[in-house]
Amino acid sequence: MTKPLKVGVKSMVEAARSQITEYSAAQAVELARDPKVLLVDIRDPRELARDGKIPGALHAPRGMLEFWVDPDSPYFKPVFGEDRTFVFFCAGGLRSALTTKTLQDMGLAPVAHIEGGFAAWKAAGGAVEAAAPKPEK
Repeated sequence: MTKPLKVGVKSMVEAARSQITEYSAAQAVELARDPKVLLVDIRDPRELARDGKIPGALHAPRGMLEFWVDPDSPYFKPVFGEDRTFVFFCAGGLRSALTTKTLQDMGLAPVAHIEGGFAAWKAAGGAVEAAAPKPEK
């Protein structure tokens, strides 16, 4: 028998969503036109290769985000020090809700996420392009 967790993913996502800014996919399509807004794709590289990507979105693997955002980290990416609004998304909006809450707690601002993620973006008619093929070794 599986031992129940003290806090499950469903309740974590619900708690995060109650404390962050969420944009509908239709709102995100409009926001993407603003040069002060940066869409940040946290999906796995295999998801990008399989499903495509949003033109102009920054790919930032979920496992590195806290390190890329922290100016004191040796992995800091200067883009996260820019005066922009960062709108995160994943495939369906669960990972990006948790990510947005974590980065908000770290002090990155302003931050938000796309409710429903990449799937909702596509359903709303948002632009999608094929991901660049991985170079052969």
